[in-house]
Amino acid sequence: MSARYEELKGLKNIGQKYAYSDREVMLYACGIGLGADPMDENELAFVNEGTFTPRPLKVVPTFASVAAWGSGPGEMNLNRVMVVDGERDITFHQPLPVAANITADSSVVEVYDKGKDKGVVISHQTVLKNEKGEKLATLVAARFARGDGGFGGPNLTQPDPHMIPSRAPDRTIDIVTRPDQALVYRLCGDRNPLHSDPEFAKKAGFPRPILHGMCTYGITCRGVLQTYADYDASAFRQHIARFSSPVYPGETVTMDLWKDGNTISFEAKVKSRGVTVIKNGKTVLG
Repeated sequence: MSARYEELKGLKNIGQKYAYSDREVMLYACGIGLGADPMDENELAFVNEGTFTPRPLKVVPTFASVAAWGSGPGEMNLNRVMVVDGERDITFHQPLPVAANITADSSVVEVYDKGKDKGVVISHQTVLKNEKGEKLATLVAARFARGDGGFGGPNLTQPDPHMIPSRAPDRTIDIVTRPDQALVYRLCGDRNPLHSDPEFAKKAGFPRPILHGMCTYGITCRGVLQTYADYDASAFRQHIARFSSPVYPGETVTMDLWKDGNTISFEAKVKSRGVTVIKNGKTVLG
């Protein structure tokens, strides 16, 4: 077995400590576009705690993706210019509290060496726990390092993605993003200038800053939340998506959704450019 494979596979970081409050919860909800209509009571429940008539603040399930921003299994020594986010899979063990002190346990799950000039996919997970040590959420991320393959890792095959039904979608919805949405979302933790600096974006090969992939991921959660979940955040058991193309802030994201029992399949497109931005999406409700 190659030393590089063993190095990556052995990465682990246990007991990372984080804390968040209702401020971060509301900021994330605004970052994925909830509250765009300040009179929509369903969305206000995620961005405003209620004053005249108090009501409990709700937490968007995918807030889990930023609750312990910066956590991870350790330094992977990758060519960061060539690294892209490939997939995200979050399992929700219980509803996230509005404010909490949490710990994050991170480890590498598997390393898929695709060969020289083909890159490597690194799957790693982070388990979020409350102060009692109870699991809140398990996050699994697939990181595609396009410039780091061919180091002699085992010939492994990645699990097959969730298959989208072949029938026509049961529902289709449009979600409009704001031109400044990436500037708001970056305040949740991801300060990558690709999403905020026009000069940096052009040097990276884009005509202007792109929306964070994880913001698009949150938008797909929002799409399921407002349709089949009836704004019940506690109904989410799992939310999976694969990233296939970026969204530019201000574009309209069109979600196609299929319902089969408690499983919601989805894909997302930007029709104006004829591109699919999210593939093989699946939400499990319960």
